[in-house]
Amino acid sequence: MPERVDLPERLDSPAGDAAAELVEALAARRLTIAFAESLTGGLLVAELVRIPGASAVVRGGVVAYATPLKHTLLGVDQTLLDEHGAVHAEVAAQMARGIRSATAVDGIPADVGVATTGVAGPDSQDGHPVGTVFVAVAVGDRVRVGRFAFGGSRAKIRASTVAAALDLALGELPAQPE
Repeated sequence: MPERVDLPERLDSPAGDAAAELVEALAARRLTIAFAESLTGGLLVAELVRIPGASAVVRGGVVAYATPLKHTLLGVDQTLLDEHGAVHAEVAAQMARGIRSATAVDGIPADVGVATTGVAGPDSQDGHPVGTVFVAVAVGDRVRVGRFAFGGSRAKIRASTVAAALDLALGELPAQPE
């Protein structure tokens, strides 16, 4: 039976709750956010929507767990996927850009796109060891990609990815208008 690992304590506590901080920061800036998730399988968007007020900023998410969906739903370049597989920095970047468009409302894309892709285990994938994770955040014309090497169980790697994605998204938000 798969091990259940709770999200890091700081995500569950009212003080220092990264998901709550992100929702608050997005609301203060009047920004929207959307998620393209692979190895996290919806955990990331679920972490945000547990926060009261999230409906004002969260557009939604796509779980593109199967590699072909990264192309068909998020617009990731098929040649890139064929040559490098799903676990790649540029795949994460294209997923983050693609989810902004995929969640457009009245032709207006989400302001922030966050994507996760990687290897949660138990086996390696595309030559990458278990724990290799890419998280991308797209804001405006820029995309930042973080590469991580997490240890532990499958559940721990997924929880660590959620925490890293929240932190990266917080760090990439534009300055708050005065």
